Amino acid sequence: MLGTDVTHDPARRSFVEAANLARADFPLQNLPFGIFKRPSDEVGRGGVAIGDRILDLARAHEAGLFSGAAEAAAAAAKGPVLNPLMALGNDVASALRARLCNLLDTESRERDKVEPHLVPMSEVSMQMPVAVGNFTDFLTSSFHSERLSPTGKVPPSFKTMPIAYHSRASSVRVGGSTIARPHGQWLDADNIVRFGPTRALDFELEVGAFIGLGNDLSAPIAIENARKHIFGYCLLNDWSARDVQRVESVPLGPFLAKSFSTSISPWIITEAAMRPFRTPGFVRSANDPAPLPYLASQRERENGGFDLKLRASIVTRRMREARQGAERITSTNFKHMYWTFAQMLAHHTSNGCNLMPGDLIGSGTASGPSEESRACLAEITSRGTNPITLPNDETRNWLEDGDEVIFRARAEREGFTPIGFGECRGIIGPAVDWPAATR
Repeated sequence: MLGTDVTHDPARRSFVEAANLARADFPLQNLPFGIFKRPSDEVGRGGVAIGDRILDLARAHEAGLFSGAAEAAAAAAKGPVLNPLMALGNDVASALRARLCNLLDTESRERDKVEPHLVPMSEVSMQMPVAVGNFTDFLTSSFHSERLSPTGKVPPSFKTMPIAYHSRASSVRVGGSTIARPHGQWLDADNIVRFGPTRALDFELEVGAFIGLGNDLSAPIAIENARKHIFGYCLLNDWSARDVQRVESVPLGPFLAKSFSTSISPWIITEAAMRPFRTPGFVRSANDPAPLPYLASQRERENGGFDLKLRASIVTRRMREARQGAERITSTNFKHMYWTFAQMLAHHTSNGCNLMPGDLIGSGTASGPSEESRACLAEITSRGTNPITLPNDETRNWLEDGDEVIFRARAEREGFTPIGFGECRGIIGPAVDWPAATR
């Protein structure tokens, strides 16, 4: 079923007890890859999350715990980035996954060799998992597009191809950092163009996909082969300055409203780990055009989507000072996306564009049909005209300095062990002082 194997067996447990808890993000059936750093480390190291521990792949490799394809994969995943592992392809990564599953199982005969290389997550800082060469962000939720469209309808091209823009790879950061409020041009109440810190800062709840195997220039990827080129997935916050976006988007689309920062979750959930949670692609209206042949796929119709529950929460400065917990403001599901990741890749490369290991593909805001599934403040507050009220009676039209936004995700399906993505966090900091002239 969907390419599942013994690594997905829900009966399997790990000797790391935290991995067996009911709400664990990282059970034995997940095993995501990331880059971590201890205080004594000069550079980041490759690791695999299991419960509340990280298996140090470099140390495990040095201990001789791998052989064959798994050994090649472990050597490539030692750090400081995972691009070399991605470039080997999913078959090699799956060989490492199978070996890790056996090493960390309760029935492991090598537990005494593995345990010395398990590091508590509480003792490390997570680093960027990859060197991102390119970042493309798509627009694939019809619900998001309809709510923010002046006409209430999607653009004419939306239903014939996955729409995207090329964003800034250099400003992609692992979650947990401070996001400085960006400057830009915006219109005041009198419709006069001003320049200064954005007054309409927003989040966008998205899922990111990392490219593993690339493609040569002028060599498109066929839709039936696209999944082989996706190494894994993460949470993605496409921070957006909505007032700046309104001024600059016509005629060429988003630019400075998006490029100032993008946050991703630190753990890459592999393509293999997500196989049990595939779901049919979005069911189109009878009036919608059928996908053109290069985007049409029976497999994508049957299981191109993911049943992945997504949520966004907020903690304001006042809430934090009062030791109040985060307030959930969005609950959505990735299965509502109009286009699948395979369709995004097939379209992206249809003109011969070459993708490379570590390239990042954003899904676009993952909004669903219900009110609670609106996945950005622009939707939640009707473009800032209808503020939300938080439990402490604070209101928000847009994000304010000191606000922290937290994304989480969980994939669940009957008959399989649920897995999580961990967190993607970001806190809004004040705008930087405008630089003084230099001589």
